[in-house]
Amino acid sequence: MSQTRIVIIPPAASMPAPFLTFDAGGRVLQRGSLLLNDPATTPDVRTVAVAPGADVLARWLTLPVGGVAQVRAAARWALKDDLAGDPERTVVALGPVMGDAPRLAVAVSASLLEAWIDYLAALGVTPSAVVPDCLVLPTPDGDGLNAAVFGADMALRGATFAATLQPDLVEPIAAGRPLIRLDDAETLERLLASAAVAPAVDLLSGLERRRELRTGGWRRVAALAAALVVSPLILTLAAGARDQIAADRAERQTLALIEQALPDAARTADPVEEARRLLAVAPPPGGLATASAALFAAVEQVEGAELDSLGADPAKGVRATLSYPAFSDLDTIRNALAASGLSLSDASTVEDGGRVVSEVIVGAAA
Repeated sequence: MSQTRIVIIPPAASMPAPFLTFDAGGRVLQRGSLLLNDPATTPDVRTVAVAPGADVLARWLTLPVGGVAQVRAAARWALKDDLAGDPERTVVALGPVMGDAPRLAVAVSASLLEAWIDYLAALGVTPSAVVPDCLVLPTPDGDGLNAAVFGADMALRGATFAATLQPDLVEPIAAGRPLIRLDDAETLERLLASAAVAPAVDLLSGLERRRELRTGGWRRVAALAAALVVSPLILTLAAGARDQIAADRAERQTLALIEQALPDAARTADPVEEARRLLAVAPPPGGLATASAALFAAVEQVEGAELDSLGADPAKGVRATLSYPAFSDLDTIRNALAASGLSLSDASTVEDGGRVVSEVIVGAAA
């Protein structure tokens, strides 16, 4: 394919999504914006989406050698203390192996990534990769930080650092390191052209399965509503710095969606929390019998794994206790259940006598 396209995901779906189309030599062929009421009509163009870096967590980690699933599980475990959301609902994508150097690991809320994919689909775009804006910037020489403005935020990139922040947080985070501005139009377009050809990391690579896009359904609407309230993954150093006006607007949109999809939850004192509770305990299709059969089959695929208990409670949903040899085994069981149209949420995980024990909730796939 001789052309590639960059689409920049805006902070709000009502805003236009800027795009650039490049030829094989990186020359700009087209500039423009995509709108929800005017979707793209060029599905044959390979597209890389640039996502808001403020909603991802980037770290450079020393990771073990192993299969992709095992290394990703190790990265998720290493990042768990830095995540504001549930680690089990977090997508972790890995950068390339660079000899013995620490490896780039990027985490994003699964709900938020799926919302971005759905937003792009509504624009008529199917991305081949999704990269955070801060990782469009190259690694600087020396101790400085490369910097560029994306929307209202500033993306920073250091040797082993990448983040997108509000402008008033840049100086304290830079801590005296020089800022190298790369946001003149020509330089930024050159960097976007490079990212279109070879993204530093692809968030889609962290998805454990490529789900089919669907429309409608109370579960789908409610899940998107929950994603609108609060970005589930926030850089610790930027916590509490969100724009209040945007937050209020998102909250109003969320409450309207909950009113439409879950009217009983909308009438409670805390509609958002009630919507989350209803989603968490929603029974899977077929009830306990289907969940039991699928879970038994999934556990049998993991050597040494055991199903210690399984039961259903109207207030708590279908719950089970699993024990298994390694943390990565839970991903294997989760993937097997996903193939049956079921989800597996980790309520708690502990180590006990050299084994891993998890309390899990089985539900319908989102």
